[in-house]
Amino acid sequence: CPRSVDKTFHNSRALQLETKTGFNMKQSTVNSENYSQNNTSAIPSAKLENRKLAKELKSLVLWKSPMKTMKYASLELLFLAKSNVERLLKHRAVVAVLLCASIALLALILTPGQHQQIIKLFKSKGFFMIYWLGLGILSSVGLGTGLHTFLLYLGPHIASVTLAAYECSSLNFPEPPYPNEILCPESTSSYGQINPSLWSIMAKVRLEAFLWGAGTALGELPPYFMAKAARLSGNSKEEHENIQELEKLQKRKKKGEKLTFFDKGKLFMEDIVERVGFFGILLCASIPNPLFDLAGITCGHFLVPFWKFFGATLIGKAIIKMHIQKIFVIISFNENLVEKFIKFLAFIPIIGVRLQIPFKVFFENQKQRLHRNTQKSAVSGNGNLLSTIFESFVFIMVCYFIVSIVNTLAQNCCKRTRKQLHQNGSDTETQKST
Repeated sequence: CPRSVDKTFHNSRALQLETKTGFNMKQSTVNSENYSQNNTSAIPSAKLENRKLAKELKSLVLWKSPMKTMKYASLELLFLAKSNVERLLKHRAVVAVLLCASIALLALILTPGQHQQIIKLFKSKGFFMIYWLGLGILSSVGLGTGLHTFLLYLGPHIASVTLAAYECSSLNFPEPPYPNEILCPESTSSYGQINPSLWSIMAKVRLEAFLWGAGTALGELPPYFMAKAARLSGNSKEEHENIQELEKLQKRKKKGEKLTFFDKGKLFMEDIVERVGFFGILLCASIPNPLFDLAGITCGHFLVPFWKFFGATLIGKAIIKMHIQKIFVIISFNENLVEKFIKFLAFIPIIGVRLQIPFKVFFENQKQRLHRNTQKSAVSGNGNLLSTIFESFVFIMVCYFIVSIVNTLAQNCCKRTRKQLHQNGSDTETQKST
């Protein structure tokens, strides 16, 4: 009798376990089906959200919605200021040391004495270096504007030195006012006069050209560090947008879809950097390349060592590329070529002779400005036309640069807030499902 009771107990227990496991299996299948349905439904909703965000970002510019853009840009500035202050507070010791050093340096500058001559020299040279480095960084970073300070500042400076070298037959320009203003030496003796060559003019502008090129190399570091930090963090949500874009292009290429020339250039940049390494980075940095940002992103994503990336970029941009650009500008503004160019303008039908006048007067005025004692003729409206056009062009570019900074700040704020809202919504959904 006890054996029969135990047997019936074991049978009932087994039946309960079977029903329980069956129920759990059904529940798990239901959960998996629900999860898959949620995932499949989440994909189109994510695409819809991305489209909405892209549409909103396109409209978030000063000429379409000025008040909203200014509001978002102000919020982004406050966010950046707050985050930077928080970072500084984490390194209080370093901030304290830098603050003490700054106070000591300021006291040294303000205290009168014989050391003021050395400080004056350091001031002029330091400002010179910071100026050209900063212009190089601005040209490379650009903040989405494509602002190329070579065309606006370094190129005209090299052209002015070239024209002055041929006019003065010398490169010993008095300092000061050089490099802020170029004047011929006052001495009229044949001593010191030279027949300027390509190499002598290149040597005269070598330092500022190298500093500008080094600045452009420094400007390529933020994309590299961002991609590297995103890769090391292991969080796919923090991956750079351009990495995701490259992955999409690779998938399209594998499927055999037709790619534009620009998209092919992006994939070529990634391939050459990934396969060739140092010399691939050097090659990409040595030529005018609007896609070089992708080289920094690719190197950061594939954890290329810092000095391998920065060394190749510095050599390519500050040495090889700068020498190519210097040679091009110096040859273009050779005195003989300038005269031939002005003569060539006369062959243009109808407007050729009229075009010659402002160019002739412009170059004549440039030559007159190089001599201290020469009486400068009254500059006519035609003579001042080219300089007015160039100054207006620089002013428009700077205004466009400022406007684009405001637009970029506003769009970054919009992206950040939308991502936070989306992340908070997904977190609440996961909590409800659990």
